[in-house]
Amino acid sequence: MSASGALAASVTGLRPRDAVYHALKRQILLNELTPSTPLTELGLAHEMACSQGTVREALLRLQEDGLVQRNGHRGTSVTPLDAAVASEMLAVRRQIETSAARQSATRIDAGTIAELASLQAEMDRSAAEGDEFGVIEGDIRFHMALFRVAGFQALDQILQRVMLHTHRQKLWAPRHRRSLTDTAARHRDILAAIPAGGAALAAVLGRHIDTIVEIFGAPG
Repeated sequence: MSASGALAASVTGLRPRDAVYHALKRQILLNELTPSTPLTELGLAHEMACSQGTVREALLRLQEDGLVQRNGHRGTSVTPLDAAVASEMLAVRRQIETSAARQSATRIDAGTIAELASLQAEMDRSAAEGDEFGVIEGDIRFHMALFRVAGFQALDQILQRVMLHTHRQKLWAPRHRRSLTDTAARHRDILAAIPAGGAALAAVLGRHIDTIVEIFGAPG
C-alpha cells in the first residue's frame, strides 16, 4: 500500500500531522518502508497531499520513536535493522518489564485489569480481522499500560522504542511464523498471572519476551 493509501485507509479523522505520522509509522512497522529506505520531505508531501512542514513534524516524531534517522545533509532514512542489536534490545526490554512487574503487581487495581482485558479483546478483534498493525498497536498499549503502574516514568520512552524495534525485527525475520491469533492470545497468560503477585508476573513476562528470542533463532 502506498503512503497515501495508508493515510486514507487508517487515519480518518486525525489532524494532518497525526495522520501522516500514523501512516508512516504503520508502513515502517510492517516493513512496507524497508530498513534504510531514504525519505524526503518533498516526496512524502507530494504523495500524501500535505505540506512539507506537516511531513517534517511527523519525521521528528518518528525520530523520537527510533523509527527514522535524520542525518543532516545526508537526509532522512528508515532506521536499519540488525539481529544482534535486536537481541540486545530484547534483553533491555526483559530487564525493564520484569523489574516493573515486581513493583506494579501490588498496585494493579480493578480499573487496570479492566483496561488490560479491554486491550486483550481489541487485539483478539484485530487478529480475527487480519489487522497486523492493529495487533502490534494493541500489544504495545497492553504492555505499556501494565508497565506504567510501576511508576518508572523515566524509562517510558526507552521501553516504547525497544518494543517498536522488536516488532519490526520480528516481522522482518524469515523464521517468524506465529499467527496473529496466537500473538494476541499470548497476553492472556500475563493477565492470569497478576493475582499471583510480582514474582509470578515477572516470570510470565520474562517467558513472554524469551519466546520472541527463540523465534529469532529457532530453525524452521
